[in-house]
Order: sequence, then C-alpha cells, then structure tokens
Amino acid sequence: MDIDRKPAIDAIVIGTGIAGIYALHKLGNELKLKVRGFEKGAGVGGTWFWNRYPGARSDTESFVYRYSFDQETYDGWNWTQKYASQGQMLAYLNAVVDRHGLRPLIRFNTRVVAATFDEARGVWAVETSDGEVVEARYLVTSVGVLSKLNKPNLPGLDRFEGRQVHTGAWPDDLSLEGKKVGVIGTGSTGVQFIPAAAAVAGHLTVFQRSAQYCVPAGNDQLSPDFIREYRANFGGYWDQLRQTRIACGFAEAGVAAMSVSAEERTRVFQEHWDAGNGFRFMFGTFCDIAIDPAANEAACDFIREKIATIVTDPATAAKLSPREPYAKRPVCADGYYETYNRPNVELVDLKANPIAEVNKRGVRTADGKQHDLDVLVYATGFECVEGSYREMRIAGRDGKLLVDHWGDRPCSYLGISVHGFPNLFMVLGPNSVFSNLAPAIETQVDWIAHLVGRAEQLGQLTVDTDATAEDEWTVQCEHMAAYTLFPQVKSWIFGANIEGRPNRVLFFFGGLAAYREKLAEIVSSGYAGYSFAPAAFHTPLRAPSSDSVATPIA
Repeated sequence: MDIDRKPAIDAIVIGTGIAGIYALHKLGNELKLKVRGFEKGAGVGGTWFWNRYPGARSDTESFVYRYSFDQETYDGWNWTQKYASQGQMLAYLNAVVDRHGLRPLIRFNTRVVAATFDEARGVWAVETSDGEVVEARYLVTSVGVLSKLNKPNLPGLDRFEGRQVHTGAWPDDLSLEGKKVGVIGTGSTGVQFIPAAAAVAGHLTVFQRSAQYCVPAGNDQLSPDFIREYRANFGGYWDQLRQTRIACGFAEAGVAAMSVSAEERTRVFQEHWDAGNGFRFMFGTFCDIAIDPAANEAACDFIREKIATIVTDPATAAKLSPREPYAKRPVCADGYYETYNRPNVELVDLKANPIAEVNKRGVRTADGKQHDLDVLVYATGFECVEGSYREMRIAGRDGKLLVDHWGDRPCSYLGISVHGFPNLFMVLGPNSVFSNLAPAIETQVDWIAHLVGRAEQLGQLTVDTDATAEDEWTVQCEHMAAYTLFPQVKSWIFGANIEGRPNRVLFFFGGLAAYREKLAEIVSSGYAGYSFAPAAFHTPLRAPSSDSVATPIA
C-alpha cells in the first residue's frame, strides 16, 4: 500500500442545500482547498429543490433565512414578502452558487452510498451510486435535518389506483385542480399545503393525526423603509442576531407570563398573533412559554380560543384544538383554521377515527366511511437528523459503522464531530443547536473551516474528538432538553414521529448565542475535546498564513 499517495481532492461535501453550498464556498473559495460536492438531485437547493408542494415557503422570515456572508447577492435580490416562497428560495440559492463559481464543483444526480476511513493514509474513500470511489482527506456531510422521507405504513397502500405523493418529493406535473384530494399530516408542511390545496381542489379531506397550535404567519409585504434600513446596517444586524437564542429576527421576551396580569397576557398574545410567526409567538411573547407549565397553558388557552372563534363548526373546532402542551417546533401559516370553514374541506380526526385501510378508490376509516380520492398526499414529514446517515454506510476507525456507534442514541460533539470518525464533519448532525437554521449552519461551517484551516497549517491532518467530550455534550443536551417542556410531547424534533421510536434528544436547546459561546471557549482552552494527530502526509500543503485559517467563533 502506498500510504504516501495523496488524494487529488482535499474535501468532499455531501449535499448542496444551504449548508453544502456554504461549505463548498468556505473550503474552496476561502481556504483554497480542492473540493467536490455530490448531490443526489438534479440541482442545488436541498429542501428547496425537493419540496415543491403547493403553498411551500419558508416559515422563518426571509431577511434572516438567508446567508449573511453574501450581502451582494442580497442587495441585488428583490425580496418583497416577509416569507420567501419555494421558488424564490431556489432561485436565490442558485444565484449564490453561480455568483461564487460553485456549480462546476458539484456532481449532480449522484448519491453517496458509503464512506470508509483509511486509517493508514488518513483519508476518506467515498463510494457513489454509479460505483465511483473518490478519496479526500476531509468529509463534510451536509445532508439536511429533514431529507429522508417518512411514509406511513398503512394497509392497502399498493391497491390505491389514484396518485400517491409525498410533499417532500412533489412532481412538477401534478395538478390538484378540481380533484378529490386527501392529505395525511398537519405539521409544518401540512398547515401550508392545506389552504393552498383547498383553494383549487374539488374536495379536500384532511386526515389529522395530531392537532396543531398554529398561529398566523403574517406574510405581509416588506416595507421599503425596512429594506433600506436592513441593507444599511447589514453587518451589525447579523452580529446582533447571533447573540440571541432563536435568531429569528425578533426581540426575544424577558418577562415571565405569570408576572403580569391576565389582561396584559392577553394583550401581548394578541399583539404577537397579529404580527405572525410561530417562533415569535413562542419566544417573543414571554420568556417562559417553553419551560413553565402555567405560562405554556396560558398560551394554549389563547390559541384554543382563537380556534373556537375562527372555525364556525363547533365539532370541527374541537377536533382542531390540541390538549397537549404547546411544545413542538412552532408552526405558522396564514388562513389555516379559516380553511376548515370552506364547504369543500372535511376534517377526519385519526385519533378518534383511524384509517382502517387504503383501497383502490381511496381511504376507509374505522367508522366504515369510504373517502374516495384521486390523489393521496403524505405530509408526514421526515426521519429527522439521523435518517440520511442511516442510508449511507459510514465506517470510521477499526471499521466501526456510524450507525453502530450511535445505536438508538445518536450522538456527537457539538453536532459536528463523532469520536472514532476523524476528519468527518457534520453540519446539523445530532445535538446541533435548535434555532433558525441559516445562522446555525453558518456558525457550524465557519467552525469546521476553522478546524480544517488549523489542521492544514499544522500539517497534522487528522482531527478527531474524544469519547469524553462527546459523552459530556450529549448529557448536556439531554439535561437542557429536560429543563424545557419539549420532551413532554412526541414530535419529530425528538425523532418520535417514526413508528416505534420514543422521544430522544436530537438538539441542543440552549440557543445559538450559548452555542457560539461554547465554540469560543473551546478555542480559548486549546481545542478542548479535539485532538490533531499526524497522518500519512505530515507536511503543510501551503505555508501558514492568517488567510488560510478561518476566523474562529467570537
């Protein structure tokens, strides 16, 4: 074996959504490494390439759901609404890719099926779906938090003679105009899809698995004054945003709900209901909605009263009213509850009346009613965080598989590094920060680039984390989650939307500012939890300079 043989590529990036695009830019354009991206789809965009369902748009406001590193593309972009549509997001990401010359670096329609670490040489051998094996010293996985589809296991699915489609793989040729449509799921996707589908379908049957606390999105036009001020203070705005917990661009509350009168609580809730946005309602009203049962119940009562007021049929309103805590990822959509007042919309509560079978004509529920359908839509979400990793065979030191290392408890150090898998860097891996994903992604990619840049300068090209650091971070994330109300409700943010799985901690709930402080502490303590070890190529690839190392988190 020629252990001194250097791979032709320095870094491989898997996936080209928001995270993968930035990783290619950071490693290729800034660190000047030879990089290659692999993308299973025919184009860039990740979530925004695949999720083309009617009504698809960001539920985080567009001025903070974008890159901060590229003001020039933003300045040339005509953002007119608070929330970018799927088409706008996809066009924006393509513009960033082309502006920074990243498209030639990407191999499209190519799925990574395996990655094996060669300990003797300190390189990753990455195998693709077409049988090619490509080697690189660094492997960055930007496969997305929500990318592996979750489809329900229902009896008779193969007998349905109509069309079946998951919202996460929406075909361009599917029109719902005048059709009898059924949709399973009322989460973040469902609450967007349902109003859009109801507006064109002949009849829409909503099969609700769990009722949702849904607040309006408030998708107003962005005012010229706001756009002008934002552009003028672009850098300062983002610096301030990174010092917040959720990083969604609103003032996060500092007042406890029970410290004010009932009248004041109602006023604050109404103000934020009118402004719109799920994260704003949960974290901008009062500081303890997610941690104090009494505060949480006050928010629940307010939303339930809104449902009862908006929905004209009391029986339907009762089905739409949750009884569990307001402790899932907050959802928002304009016109969601109003949709159930339409004569062409029917709600089926699956908790009380589950699906008995899918047959050739549609769906039969336990009460014996046949729901004839032309199209059956699955708005049933994804196997979050870990799903895409379980589709690849990733082997680290001693041939140990990543899925075996994880078992039933996915873990990492900082949501980025896994013990025994050197030079593997995950963007939004298990126990990454729970916040607006755009600044979280930039934070993690900047950190990865900093580690890689340091390894390049030192000529010690193997970066690993130790088992103690990984265990301590996992326990810290579990303790932080237990401090909140989130674990009290089964939801996708704990992986419990997958049949047979209990709630497991998959995020750090301490917020973006605290997460960034942790990264800064690691740098100041001499990279606690990390080790830089010599590999086969123990010489710097370029002379050390300040330009070749990414700026550490500050």
